[in-house]
Amino acid sequence: MKVLIIGSGGREHSILQACLASPLVKSVIAAPGNGGMALDTECRPVNINDVKSIVDLAKEEKVDFVIVGPEIPLCLGVIDKLQAETILAFGPNKQAARLEGSKVFTKKFLKKYAIPTAESSTFTQLKPALDYLDISSSPIVIKADGLAGGKGVIIPTDKKTAEFNIQNMLSGKLFGESGKKIVIEEYLQGEEASIHIIASGEKYLTLPPSQDHKRIGENDTGLNTGGMGAYAPASVVSDKLQLQINKGIIEPTLAGLKLEGINYHGVLYIGIMITDKGPKVIEFNVRFGDPETQVLLPLIETDPIKLMYDCATNNLDPTAIKFKNKSACVVVIASKGYPEVYPKGEIIQFPNHTPKNINVIHAGTSLGDDGKFLTNGGRVLGITALGKDLETAAQDAYLYCEKVQFPSVYYRRDIGAKELR
Repeated sequence: MKVLIIGSGGREHSILQACLASPLVKSVIAAPGNGGMALDTECRPVNINDVKSIVDLAKEEKVDFVIVGPEIPLCLGVIDKLQAETILAFGPNKQAARLEGSKVFTKKFLKKYAIPTAESSTFTQLKPALDYLDISSSPIVIKADGLAGGKGVIIPTDKKTAEFNIQNMLSGKLFGESGKKIVIEEYLQGEEASIHIIASGEKYLTLPPSQDHKRIGENDTGLNTGGMGAYAPASVVSDKLQLQINKGIIEPTLAGLKLEGINYHGVLYIGIMITDKGPKVIEFNVRFGDPETQVLLPLIETDPIKLMYDCATNNLDPTAIKFKNKSACVVVIASKGYPEVYPKGEIIQFPNHTPKNINVIHAGTSLGDDGKFLTNGGRVLGITALGKDLETAAQDAYLYCEKVQFPSVYYRRDIGAKELR
């Protein structure tokens, strides 16, 4: 079949690699893609915020299957529009995508179906929000209701900072319309984990638990980012705990969606905090995580594209998936200055040889006229390694990272370190 991949990040390059390895796929188009994807396949310019342009491209190219990577087009209803044109697509519809598109919707949903999460309240006015702040225990978490490019969550260090951020969010100065409705919730203590499932109605299969590293600095310090690295499987989620998550979170979520008239098809990524009172939901995402995708897809022995296709056609078999008995680690190579101000257009130099167990995933790159790769984003590359265990995978990933060169190269050197300790 002919496949169209929507997106331009490391997640989408990982999906492209899975497509190129799949016997189901004859040809692939990426839109808009990035430098590394352009080397692997045809890339077409498209604005992912423009649903009509995506649908028009799919029709023009007569594609058989569309895989939507990022959350924005999903929340804008691209799946609904593709389905209206009888184009098969992988991802949840607009109604289901509210799980990521609206924090307020999600908190109400979790409360309604008694799914464990942080205690919270929702606000659109400043005075009630500040009154709530006065009676809240510190620290707290402030979340913009809508999408904010992964930056809509603030954990203030003191009350004055909290008041400042609440005022700027509700006024629209911070995060625009997305921040004019906010959730203030308790800060959950514990260990985080990323749980990905592929869901088709109430049928689902779980992928290996993973752990992301959000902060820019080592030992989880500094500003939040889109993710500086990840590994899987994460032992913090034992088999026993996974069963608890299945029974207490995943299955009630899918059953609740059904009761709401939402037939969920696609990836559901559940951010979990493992507290001393059990696992609790931090957030839902309605697509694969980035960089978690870079470690999850290589661990799947079964063809991942077949799983996505079966999900989209309502033929998902939860018993069909097989995994490799290995570990995977991805280290994100960024431009120094990310997530704030960083340079672009620097020439990237790669090692002459790439070992078989290494995947070089492009995220923020472009392909120059001379065929050289240039930096074109904050997160530039993801270096993924497979190994017999995490220690081996991490060592191999870092050995390769050390040989990648451009003037502002930066990466954390402690991805997976907590697990290894």
